[in-house]
Amino acid sequence: MTGYKLTYASMFNSPEELHTHFEAALADVKANQLGKTHAMLIGNQDVFAESTFENRSPINHGWMLANIQAGTSEHANQAVAAAKAAFPAWSARDWKERVSLVRRAADIIEQRLFTMGVVTSLNVGKTRMESLADVQEGADLMRSACDAMEANKGYIVRQGSEPLAGFKVTNYSVMKPHGVWLVISPFNFPVALTCAPSGAALVAGNTVVTKPSPETSWILRLLAECFRDAGLPEGVFNFVSGQDDELGKTLVNHPDVDGVTFTGSYKVGMEIYRKFAQRDYPRPVVLEMGGKNATIVSRNANLEHAALGIVRAAFGTAGQKCSCTSRVYVEAQAYDELVALVKEFTEKLNVGDPTRRDVYVGPLINKNALQAFQTYCEELANDGEIITGGITLHDGEREHGLYCAPTVVTDVPLDHRLWTTELFVPVLMIGKVDSLAQAMKLTNNTFYGLTGGFFGSPEETQWYFSQIQVGTSYANRMHGATTGAWPGYQSFGGWKGSGASGKGTGGPYYVLSYLHEQAQCVVEPE
Repeated sequence: MTGYKLTYASMFNSPEELHTHFEAALADVKANQLGKTHAMLIGNQDVFAESTFENRSPINHGWMLANIQAGTSEHANQAVAAAKAAFPAWSARDWKERVSLVRRAADIIEQRLFTMGVVTSLNVGKTRMESLADVQEGADLMRSACDAMEANKGYIVRQGSEPLAGFKVTNYSVMKPHGVWLVISPFNFPVALTCAPSGAALVAGNTVVTKPSPETSWILRLLAECFRDAGLPEGVFNFVSGQDDELGKTLVNHPDVDGVTFTGSYKVGMEIYRKFAQRDYPRPVVLEMGGKNATIVSRNANLEHAALGIVRAAFGTAGQKCSCTSRVYVEAQAYDELVALVKEFTEKLNVGDPTRRDVYVGPLINKNALQAFQTYCEELANDGEIITGGITLHDGEREHGLYCAPTVVTDVPLDHRLWTTELFVPVLMIGKVDSLAQAMKLTNNTFYGLTGGFFGSPEETQWYFSQIQVGTSYANRMHGATTGAWPGYQSFGGWKGSGASGKGTGGPYYVLSYLHEQAQCVVEPE
């Protein structure tokens, strides 16, 4: 694949070799790897619980993917203890050695790209391209953390010396790790959104305990093996799994957890934030809590590009992305044409088994998501017009999965509650506005501030960037109106209720969220 770089933007023009490798890995996984029991990994050792739970695919509930350990408070305590014991030696290690080991882990992830991509697709219901990109992004996010450490020489800075007569004064600013870092990752980007915080925490000198969503524990076991096989010492990276709240609550409340990264809902993220604020002293919390992302379309936009970018961003991962476009505000002069194009492009999307090359929309993750889709569609059918979609799909290969038609809704009053409610299903709302100023006011009228998109003239684009209240913004991006950030190209992070650190993943400042500063002053007689 010489000359090809896999990203979320480039995945629409992928080489044939990539698909050949994916299909070979798919055949191998289905023939040889389904239905096995997978242990937790604590202190680089396999750990088993008293019971397990089944991991079934949302593509087809008849596919039993794996037996996963039902970890308990005991395993949470064991993992934190292992991480705490490993912290002194790991944090004292030269930062260049930590960077080397994390880079080695990233290389192993990349070497296992196709197997891990297949398992991600089966676990999450993401398309083959989105799943491969998730794994590749995970490796690249870890490399970006390594690059940041190198660019900043380990965050060790010589400062000025006071002119004290008869004394030599040496001052340094040294960024240091916190200790044990907890990473709680979501189902939709299991690899990337575990690798980003884990890679940054590890190169900074923290040790890690990671707990995934129950739906994606198998892929996280494979990821944990990459860290182990890279040679990370015992206890530096630990993986635990569980199906109920006991495991997660024990980890969040554990007195030896020094920092946490959580990616998920606003409700749960704020609960963690408040719990940490009630502890004995302030400890860092890095949150990414979703979004209600809008795309604004000017009368001066290339409407075909706008419609394509909107559809790609709205319905990738079946709308289950925190960065997906869920609402569009379009100037009245362009409204009818844009709506027609969005409808046309949406109805061309294939819905089905996402491991197939021709499918763009896979299943929803679970029955609760499918029920939410039906509830939202009922409400929107009453209060607006569903111009395409609005139904669940149970025919043919979709009979035993959790499928629904990508849905586009118009004529919903602009003060309707669903304009500012995160839906996390494949539902797109389009509204007509009189001006860009009105569109911007409506866009910013939410406590979310994750991503935003704009289509218009160069002059309008600069105005957009000056006004939009989000952490990640795109203009004229037909590859995904509000989606597709990639490490080294775009930092990804939210403002307001979408984030808590102010530093985007994959960006130049992200590692700083996992460090705190120590001033070191030495005074010696001359």
